[in-house]
Amino acid sequence: MKNGGYMKDALVLFVITLISGFLLGGVYQMTKEPIEKANLAANLAAYKTVFPEAADFQSVDGSEEAIESCNADLVSGQFGNAGVDQVLQAVDGSGNGAGYVITSYSEDSYSGLVRLSVGIKADGSISGVELLEISDTPGLGLKAAEPDFKNQYVGKNTESLTVVKSGNAGDAEINSISGATITSSAVTNAVNAALYYVHNYINQ
Repeated sequence: MKNGGYMKDALVLFVITLISGFLLGGVYQMTKEPIEKANLAANLAAYKTVFPEAADFQSVDGSEEAIESCNADLVSGQFGNAGVDQVLQAVDGSGNGAGYVITSYSEDSYSGLVRLSVGIKADGSISGVELLEISDTPGLGLKAAEPDFKNQYVGKNTESLTVVKSGNAGDAEINSISGATITSSAVTNAVNAALYYVHNYINQ
């Protein structure tokens, strides 16, 4: 009787688990598409912000392998724990390539991860930078998301950028946020990761 009782209990538990799995799977399938659409809409808004001239953004053949190689290079580079997540080609209304939008990141911000989109035109100049993820201190590191800081990158055309505290940044320099040099450097190195990809895996 005891063994039969155990078997019955195990069978009931199995059925409950199976039904729960089906229900969770159904909920996931129902919510997956709306979540993906919301993420796509948010990402498209960021892409348009950093590359407003583009009519569309398209995936790039072979970019996954190139990103993997790029990130392997960056591990031993000078930009800290920075890397690239995604590469899209920005195209104009006629479908011609106008440049790239690159999602890159640094894990060296004051509160850890910072992720952003970087628009880079065909001539190598930066068309815009938009922060996608940052959790730094309000009034300090979070100033990286404000136009006064982000707009410094626009128009820069160089293979890499450095952060300065002088307030008098040159062509390949970015003025640090006062009291938030670590975050300033992390954002800049995320931009540098995007520049590295463009100069070493696209403009070869």
